[in-house]
Amino acid sequence: MFRDRSDAGRQLAARLATYDLPNPLVLGLPRGGVPVAAHVADALGAELDVLVVRKLGAPGNPEYAIGAVGEDGALVVDHSATRALRVTRDQLDRIAEAERREIARRVEAYRDGVHQLSLAGRNLIIVDDGLATGSTAAAGVRVARHLGAAHITVAVPVGSVQAVDWLRGMADTVVCLDTPEPFYAVGQHYTDFAQVSDAEVVRILKLHPRHDDRRQVPARSTSEDVEITCEGLRLPGHLHIPARARGVVLFAHGSGSSRRSPRNVSVAKQLQSAGIGTLLFDLLAEDEADNRANVFDIELLAERLLQATTCVHDMAEAAGLPLGYFGASTGAAAALVAAAEAPDHIAAVVSRGGRPDLAGVWLEKVQAPTLLIVGGRDYPVIDLNRQAQAQLQCPNLLEIVPGATHLFEEPGTLAQAGRLAQSWFLRHFA
Repeated sequence: MFRDRSDAGRQLAARLATYDLPNPLVLGLPRGGVPVAAHVADALGAELDVLVVRKLGAPGNPEYAIGAVGEDGALVVDHSATRALRVTRDQLDRIAEAERREIARRVEAYRDGVHQLSLAGRNLIIVDDGLATGSTAAAGVRVARHLGAAHITVAVPVGSVQAVDWLRGMADTVVCLDTPEPFYAVGQHYTDFAQVSDAEVVRILKLHPRHDDRRQVPARSTSEDVEITCEGLRLPGHLHIPARARGVVLFAHGSGSSRRSPRNVSVAKQLQSAGIGTLLFDLLAEDEADNRANVFDIELLAERLLQATTCVHDMAEAAGLPLGYFGASTGAAAALVAAAEAPDHIAAVVSRGGRPDLAGVWLEKVQAPTLLIVGGRDYPVIDLNRQAQAQLQCPNLLEIVPGATHLFEEPGTLAQAGRLAQSWFLRHFA
């Protein structure tokens, strides 16, 4: 039994002090988790923020989570659950939109115009005042993972055995001081369990200034046309680096495409919205692109990509930023070959509808974590990606987007591929 949330926070902080978590970021789940999290942050000398998330409840059964949504449009969907329950895309969109409106209301109430701290690469401690079903904490874990957290600890004073066991399968660590049986409600384990108001959440946050200054002015962004010089050729491109960028992704387009590829431009905008810089450029000059043999000359394409990598690496705007590749079709093979040749420069690779099999013997030399994204109806390419994946020795993952064909032209499929790429780069750039 805890006297109140302050007592629970102090006891929880004492337990967490025994864990080795460098530079942790403590996130309180509003509203009740914030007073507990404040004491944890104070004891650990850590930054404090709120994690505003909402679970997506199934139609007709809102307690059953089919996904989660967070700030800045972060969306995580449990596709196995939506398929099993036959949740349509329209139903999912309506549920997500309703929860986004509630998140916007809470963000406006809590943050007073202050931006969310970046979760990418951080050791997070997600704190609540207790776990009954655990669904809100689970939503927090899913969103934090999606936003690139390096390590996630869920910490609570009290919880049900079922909820704690469920979260242990999702978070890296779960710390729970007490799991009484039987468990009926969180409030039964507090002498004082008064409701926490929005005003109290705001007051606590204002008492915990952040290292980046809660009203810091963002640095300037860069958006400009550039030329990549390769063997006497000047290949046109466009470089965009957002303020306080987390890294830069170079795009390697596929056969018959260019820097103006609407699909790559769409994915680039998604990455930019997450604070990731992009370089879209032509791998081939116009007369070269007319020769189909060049389109399948993987070594030539990889060499051009390496030249562009050197150019970006030397730019003042990109100084110190991790670099990654996003390849489509034959460009995916070129990205993997280039990554294998420049292991010290490339932090992550993503292939979308790619032909990684064309990288051949270079596959086993790739060190950068690699994500392969394939459409669920692109059957021949699925098989080729599985064969290529079997040769990769680096950390890797194959993601299949349901309903998508080779070009991801079906509604929502390209956006889903973009979200997968965004999450992958955020995680590995950190």
